[in-house]
Amino acid sequence: MNDPLMRIAAFVLCLPLLAGGPLYAQAPPTPGAAQPSVAEHPLVPAIALARKAKDKAAALNDYEGTFTKKELIGSQMLTQMMKIRVRHKPFSVYMVYAAPNEGREVLYDQAQDPDNLIVHEGPGLKSLAGTLNLPIRDPRVLAEARHPVNDLGIERLAELVIQQWEFESKYGEIDVKYFPDAKMGQIPCEVLVATHPRPRKQFPYHQTRLFIEKSTGLPLRVQNYGFPQQASVDPPLVEDYAYTTLKTNVGLSPVHFSRTNPDYNFQ
Repeated sequence: MNDPLMRIAAFVLCLPLLAGGPLYAQAPPTPGAAQPSVAEHPLVPAIALARKAKDKAAALNDYEGTFTKKELIGSQMLTQMMKIRVRHKPFSVYMVYAAPNEGREVLYDQAQDPDNLIVHEGPGLKSLAGTLNLPIRDPRVLAEARHPVNDLGIERLAELVIQQWEFESKYGEIDVKYFPDAKMGQIPCEVLVATHPRPRKQFPYHQTRLFIEKSTGLPLRVQNYGFPQQASVDPPLVEDYAYTTLKTNVGLSPVHFSRTNPDYNFQ
């Protein structure tokens, strides 16, 4: 078989995911100099699979589901879950928080206002502030997020990984593994895992994991881990973004991304 992915034995994913078959042989170590041509690099087939997943996501008109994220903000691990609606053209997002900050609503329409969010807090004292327009990089927004709102969505999820791996493919010191029979909860997935054995200035993470749903080919989850302080210590989670219960091409219209929608509380 010529396809390098088909030569890999199937693995069942058990998190933490730190073992498996190599996608290609590990690239030669180097402290930072450019490495062999991209065609020889172990990230090449991983990037190809990630691009395929990104294209699947880009072909969607819209979707809705549950977005769960865990992010290291300063020294604190922040976990949030929300219901989310996403439309691709024009890129628009509506979110209502489930936990914490239950009832908080966030609206973003890139065509109407590319630089600002519309935010309304859920029931409680915070709601007395009414509806706020906040810059997408406002300190109050970034106090709870490592990425701005225009980095949301499954297409952008894959795109950010692709950009990271394309840059990293200039260097060695990487081990890439492919798990064709993994699971995200009960969802059968393919999982790509790229690991750097030691910190280098060109590597933002020790390990990146990309989960691709087998039945749809959509990118559902990305996990990024920092470099462990000691060899015997598990790598610390830095960010984890997961999309579940997705319903695609549901026919979301402009009213679903309007602050005047009577089902929303932005008025």
